[in-house]
Amino acid sequence: MEEIDRTISPTPTLWWLGQSGFVVRFASITFYIDLCLSKRPDRRIASPLDAADIKNADLILATHRGHLDTPALIALLESSKRAKLVLPKSAADEANAAGIAYSRMTTTDADLRIEYFKDNLYGRVYAVPSAHPQLDYTPAGGYPYLGYLIRFGRWTIYHAGDCALYEGIVDRLRPFNISVALLPVGGKNFSVGEAAQLASDIGAGWVVPMHYGTIGEDGGEENDFIAHMLGQRPELQFKVFECGEKWTVPEE
Repeated sequence: MEEIDRTISPTPTLWWLGQSGFVVRFASITFYIDLCLSKRPDRRIASPLDAADIKNADLILATHRGHLDTPALIALLESSKRAKLVLPKSAADEANAAGIAYSRMTTTDADLRIEYFKDNLYGRVYAVPSAHPQLDYTPAGGYPYLGYLIRFGRWTIYHAGDCALYEGIVDRLRPFNISVALLPVGGKNFSVGEAAQLASDIGAGWVVPMHYGTIGEDGGEENDFIAHMLGQRPELQFKVFECGEKWTVPEE
């Protein structure tokens, strides 16, 4: 937490918290995405943070119901008094039933934008559909699985949540000039090859694998990813995190 608080950089800085959890910080703005902080036996990679210690959250983003760690979120919202939870509109009632007040939520859906202002800085969060493994759209609930495009200045971080390939995903993402694509690999998500191909098709500056580390998946996806990138995609820049590691997006 001390490292996060003292990090001020001209480009976004990220920390991986295990599974799909990330911290994204730009200057003094701090967003947390898909936090799975509660200790569970099905995770071989545990988060290095406790929810009650997080006091600097500005927005907390959840991509779908399955990534709503409600006990941790309740503690986090108590410790970060001004934070709001961003989530698909179809997940709001479930979050409320678990003890999160509607007043602490900002609901969203595909093609909507959330704007955040702090200390004369400006951030935007665009929602795009994710398929898990289908889109499962309904007129009343919208898309239950979302990805988020987080934009600070000329940098855009794409967090895909849980996602498999679907028709039209490249056309949705390519216009955003994505700097870093955080893509889930393994299980019902992208294969290693599909993740690399998607990053290439959307013109991402960097590609980062995530979501591995859960018992029940094949395991070793990070090593397969590294081998694939080095052997078949030498033109693509990639980053594989250690849990808790800090990485600042290069300026070029």
